[in-house]
Amino acid sequence: MRHRISKIGSSSSLTCVVVIGVAMVGSTASFAYRPFDGTDAAVADLQEVEIELEPAGILRQDAQTSLVAPFMIFNYGFARNWEFVFQGQGQFPLANFDESASINGVGAFLKGVLREGSLQDASGPSIAVEFGPLLPGVRADSGFGASFGTIVSQRWEWGTVHANVVTELTRDRRTDFFLGGIIEGPSKWKVRPVAEFFYEEEIGQSRTVSGLVGAIWQVKDNLSFDVGYRHAVVNGHPVEEFRAGMTFGFSLPEIKGRRGA
Repeated sequence: MRHRISKIGSSSSLTCVVVIGVAMVGSTASFAYRPFDGTDAAVADLQEVEIELEPAGILRQDAQTSLVAPFMIFNYGFARNWEFVFQGQGQFPLANFDESASINGVGAFLKGVLREGSLQDASGPSIAVEFGPLLPGVRADSGFGASFGTIVSQRWEWGTVHANVVTELTRDRRTDFFLGGIIEGPSKWKVRPVAEFFYEEEIGQSRTVSGLVGAIWQVKDNLSFDVGYRHAVVNGHPVEEFRAGMTFGFSLPEIKGRRGA
């Protein structure tokens, strides 16, 4: 999931082109959980890599506009129904040049499917957990925290619903609760409308009510593009964010042992 960023350095353009090129010939299914703050009860297949990438987005909060570039989540299926997740984002103030760029929202998590359901082509709800440490950033998010979340997903002909319940110990040693829901249009549609609503409270610090509307364009099984507009109220102050990005997946090459001479 996109762990909340209150508010990585970019790799070279050549590297991005190579990675995207490899992804387009891969075979893994890629149902993004961009552009949301929550996620779905599914994981990357065994030995599959899935990358959720937002090359650039716009965040406006407290009369300050920032460029989010890039936001990235790396997922790797290391066992059946389990994946490793690493994420982080760069943030660059656009109006106040006295403020330095930062890397925030950094975390490393394990995500596992506890019950195979409609997202795994079985019947009933899919249930997953995601947990791990919140890591220090660069010029932001000093210290460590921890996160534990439960995700329940159900897919029908008319659409899909994902429910997220997350508890965190923040880097400031406060308790944070997140309750979120995602609604998608029919999975068979090439372009499906999506929406997300969530409530979050960091005890003694902040309260957030957020809504997002957008769309996901499923180009092929291993490639999708997304766009979303988010409006939130944090302690009575408005936050606006525009998100646009992509999700792509590919299989790692099989390593075969060499015969001895």
